[in-house]
Amino acid sequence: MTAPVIPSSPSREDYARDYAAALAANADEAAFQRDDPFGLFIDWLEDARRHEPNDANAMALATVDADGLPDCRMVLLKDVDGRGFTFYSNRESAKGQQLAAMPGAALLFHWKTLRRQVRVRGRVQPVTAAEADAYFASRARESRIGAWASDQSRPLADRAELEAAVARETARHEGREVPRPDRWSGWRVIPEAIEFWRDRPFRLHDRVRFERDGEGWRRTRLWP
Repeated sequence: MTAPVIPSSPSREDYARDYAAALAANADEAAFQRDDPFGLFIDWLEDARRHEPNDANAMALATVDADGLPDCRMVLLKDVDGRGFTFYSNRESAKGQQLAAMPGAALLFHWKTLRRQVRVRGRVQPVTAAEADAYFASRARESRIGAWASDQSRPLADRAELEAAVARETARHEGREVPRPDRWSGWRVIPEAIEFWRDRPFRLHDRVRFERDGEGWRRTRLWP
């Protein structure tokens, strides 16, 4: 087996040539003097929506299984406010079962174009039925059909079995609205800590961590 070619560490010339735009975007020191991590996150998310080629709201979700082993996958952020970070999925999936048994999670947003990332750690709470209903109703009809058809995370014989399930559920819901399945819902990660990272030349990056402190937040600058 031929080993993959691993990129070398950037040279001084590489930084000067490739990092100029990102460095300009990451030079604002005032951003790291803010006291509200949610406000800073929303500003960074808006920057990502303008610059990332797709899925600026994509995030890695890490959970823990019954053996204490971490598990990680990409999901989409669907809401953020002062309460936390919300996403939706099948409660009977691997992630859903892990969250039911161990209601804690970590999130990672990585915006490569902007050379920024945000890490979140906290407890997880299910959203209300009303919240889940409202978001489910906003989805494309085909996506709602898919939520009924898919036994997420379970073994699948082949693609034909999935397509047959979709066809069955499409016929069953013909001519009427597609309601939310009981097994489909959402979770809100209520952060205990939020860390912001941005790229700077020669690995001398900027990092700031916000940790809950009563009703507010304690801000700490970290060594890169």
